[in-house]
Amino acid sequence: MYPDSIQSLIESFKCLPGIGEKTAERLAFAILDLEDEQIELFSQTLGEVKNNIHLCSKCNTLTENDLCFICSDNSRNDDILCVVEDTKNVFLFEKLGVFTGKYHVLQGLISPLDGINPEDIGLDKLIDRIKNEKFKEIILAFKPSIEGETTALYINKILDGMGITITRLASGVPIGADMEYVDSLTLERALNDRKKIE
Repeated sequence: MYPDSIQSLIESFKCLPGIGEKTAERLAFAILDLEDEQIELFSQTLGEVKNNIHLCSKCNTLTENDLCFICSDNSRNDDILCVVEDTKNVFLFEKLGVFTGKYHVLQGLISPLDGINPEDIGLDKLIDRIKNEKFKEIILAFKPSIEGETTALYINKILDGMGITITRLASGVPIGADMEYVDSLTLERALNDRKKIE
């Protein structure tokens, strides 16, 4: 029932996570109400994000440079590495302002049922980095799920005997919860109360 260009815009918005038909329609009509300068800025920003953002060559966090703002910060604690499953988690911890170590972002979690094996999530790069940078503690900050547990146990087994303390987030993060939806107080407590994997 809509003109083709509006229908195409609605379909484009529906590609975004959490956007259904009604929300996509509202967004499309909101776009029509924007000034030409706002439309131009919106379009330009989309292109810049797609063209300029890539993974940090060291930790896999999103960046516009070769190294992200964390890896290039010499004031960070070089003894502690926090391993997360995706780059959104890095920004969650950074917003808290309580962690001063380094990060490493995996390409997901081990999930044999979904065909995701250890070699599919970039563990080789993580292990090489741990060997080269001589970390004293590795924090495994994964969501509390079967996949998170499997990945944590696998990494713990690989690092066994290397003289590195392996810790994980403490209880407080609900089972099955996505990290991005956990409130900041719970996330801070879980980070501060992390425990060694036995």
